[in-house]
Amino acid sequence: RPANMPIMVEDIMKLLCSISEERKMKAAVKHSGRGALVTGAVAFVGGLVGGPPGLAVGGAVGGLLGAWMTSGQFKPIPQIIMELPPSEQQKLFNEAAAIVRHLEWTDAVQLTALVMGSEALQQQLLAMLVSYINKELRAEVRYDD
Repeated sequence: RPANMPIMVEDIMKLLCSISEERKMKAAVKHSGRGALVTGAVAFVGGLVGGPPGLAVGGAVGGLLGAWMTSGQFKPIPQIIMELPPSEQQKLFNEAAAIVRHLEWTDAVQLTALVMGSEALQQQLLAMLVSYINKELRAEVRYDD
């Protein structure tokens, strides 16, 4: 069905959103480099201003600030999927389509119902999605219960 390819991509994106939403999946793009930079910079300024005690205080404050900056960056995976550029959605579609190619569906609702009825298909799609997010987006996936 190459003629309605954009519709199929949209169907698959909706399916992946449904599955990841049901599992309450979130992902965090790691900003650890930025956190380390802040930690070092604040420790350095503390050392300049207050000598060795200032360095200790600066290191502690910088560490907290760095940790705070790298945490809380979690976004719901459905939001991440929908914000992907078309080329990335196409990549994700190709991987997901390989998993559901034997299914016949007319719209996202029917496709989602077929997949939700199969634990095996859900697991395959989730594994693919987690792998994609780790590899392509260099993000960490978390499940909120």
